Amino acid sequence: MAKRKEIDGSAGVPQFYGKELRYQREKAGLTLEELAEGSFYGITLLSEIERGNRSMPLDLAHHADQVFATDGYFARGCDDVRKAKRGAHAPSFAPVVEAETRARTIDHWSNTLVPGLLQTRSYAHAVIRSTHPLEASEDIEAKITARLERARLFDNPGKPEYWAVLHESLLWHPPLLSPEEMAEQLEHIATLARRGRIVTQILPWNGPTRAFTELPLFFMEFDDEPPLLYSEGPYHGQTIDDPALVKQYRKAYDRLRAAASPPEVSLDLIEKAAEEYRNGQHRS
Repeated sequence: MAKRKEIDGSAGVPQFYGKELRYQREKAGLTLEELAEGSFYGITLLSEIERGNRSMPLDLAHHADQVFATDGYFARGCDDVRKAKRGAHAPSFAPVVEAETRARTIDHWSNTLVPGLLQTRSYAHAVIRSTHPLEASEDIEAKITARLERARLFDNPGKPEYWAVLHESLLWHPPLLSPEEMAEQLEHIATLARRGRIVTQILPWNGPTRAFTELPLFFMEFDDEPPLLYSEGPYHGQTIDDPALVKQYRKAYDRLRAAASPPEVSLDLIEKAAEEYRNGQHRS
């Protein structure tokens, strides 16, 4: 039998609430399977929450409060855990950062910016500085570091499976960066693709344009949780977990992916654009 792992509730806010969840569950004489019953979640996630490794989704917190009759204790604790895990990320995006670490697949559609997971330091600096021009340099640096830290996902050869559909205009955005920096950005994407760590497709200029293509779409699927969709603007973000709505957007994304150039052709386009930037032949 595996040795029971004790939880240090003083280690942080997530550990504090995780330890309390285990205490309430064992006090009620419930197994993880019994606690999960009636929720949308599996025992793997519950176990990780109890250990303080993951934060508790709000609907699961409401479920726990109902099972344990704890009068909203865990629902109120969700906000504390989110703040503890947020770091330099925007409040609306912090749950996404945590969720992507346990995602089985990530699918991204972007028409205006290179997705954060694929950005180089120079690209991230340009985007964050232009969005927050009045912030102190140390705050800008904290945001850049937090964004680059997310890319450690690609150090794991197994998951998540990452697929990005990018609009062709992203290959020709010299106002953001110098030609050399833009070449570096595109070469970074190409390197990840050549390693087999990501799949990219380019949607041509003349590809289908519908209303939804104006929004960036970020899908995540998990082993034991419902799928999530995230979309955002420069100063806001929205997470959608309604299964029917996620499914509808997912079909729209699949149509975009079908209209995009094949991965091999897309990779050639990315590498060709990088070479043109390197050689000073980029389009104006």
